[in-house]
Amino acid sequence: MATSFGALSTDFYLNHKLALKMDLPTERETILHFFDQIRKVEPSMDRFRRYDEELALESSQRHDEYRWLSLRRTSIRTGHVNPQTMPQGYDFHRMVLKVAPYYLSISPLDVDYLELTFGFDLECKANHDGVVFNALYGDTPMAELLQVPDGRILDVQPVLGVSLTERGDIQAYFEIKTRKKNRRGDARRYKHEPISLFLTVRRYGSVQNIDALASIFDDLGEHAETLATERFVPNLLTPIARQITSSSA
Repeated sequence: MATSFGALSTDFYLNHKLALKMDLPTERETILHFFDQIRKVEPSMDRFRRYDEELALESSQRHDEYRWLSLRRTSIRTGHVNPQTMPQGYDFHRMVLKVAPYYLSISPLDVDYLELTFGFDLECKANHDGVVFNALYGDTPMAELLQVPDGRILDVQPVLGVSLTERGDIQAYFEIKTRKKNRRGDARRYKHEPISLFLTVRRYGSVQNIDALASIFDDLGEHAETLATERFVPNLLTPIARQITSSSA
């Protein structure tokens, strides 16, 4: 069965990023040995791709559930789309965090930050920005800003951040991404793209021991699940989902 968060959206995904201060190794043998080790644990990840400034190992996207891993100059990124359970969603990221330091020579001092993102895609055929605006700002003073004669709402993609600790080393961000548009605000070319909602929890700072990465990741997961349940879903996702439904009626 899908996760409870997955039941709230068309697609639900868990993304993780380990940001580093120094460049990752680029030697062919090192990278291939690392990817081969990941493939041994996750045999479905058998697609090796080279993008602009990025090397990636992926499973087939023809299935609803898939995983991906990418290496950029100073970061390791992983994603699990539509995991069956939250523990399964976490396991893949945790496995990469355990393996990567030893294959890619990552030092505790090298760690810049870790972040975990919960992503929710909502299918929407109506004007994305209009839906977001009406859901979040329709009955507030902000609504007066965009009520201009013959006007059409073009861009409503708020990003809000909050510190979760007094030190500011753990932060949370709430973000909305609407459909792409051309210079005149026409979105017909991208009509099949969803509204995407993101909850990101980030922890800054180096670590004392490289094995502590897994426990830091677990802590980020606890923060993210609490924020998703108590804040993100009732105050962001649900109002937008309801507005999508009413716009389609």
